[in-house]
Amino acid sequence: MQQGVVYKEELLEHWQGHRRLTRKVIAAFPEKEFFSFSIGGMRPFSQLVSELLGIAAPGLREIVTGETASYKRDIDNNSKDAFLKLWDEDTEAINEYWAQIPEERFHERIKAFGQYEGTVLSTIQYYVDNEIHHRGQGYVYLRALGIEPPFFWERN
Repeated sequence: MQQGVVYKEELLEHWQGHRRLTRKVIAAFPEKEFFSFSIGGMRPFSQLVSELLGIAAPGLREIVTGETASYKRDIDNNSKDAFLKLWDEDTEAINEYWAQIPEERFHERIKAFGQYEGTVLSTIQYYVDNEIHHRGQGYVYLRALGIEPPFFWERN
């Protein structure tokens, strides 16, 4: 096997660092504004987080099992704490699924959610990029609300 620049466990730690930071952004929101605040027609942060919850752990489960995942995730709770609980559960699920992906699969071609073609690696990179993108929207919202967001480099 050819040596890579980034090892499997380093990539997971990179992603989980982003997840820890995104969790801090979720926690920084006031309860009401988490569900209602938006700027310029963008979705409230709760809807952005719902999308992230619908992608990460379900997407990895799909990679591991081969069973097409649903892109949408219905969350029947209007409490920020419920979102944080799901976020934490998915963080653990990601670790469990990650351990089941052999390194040789990272360059295998797949069709995520039955429609997005790429490799296992490019799909995971998309999950991380999408989270960073939506977290950036959360930063804008927090600043507009007069709340100092967590430092973007603090991923512990």
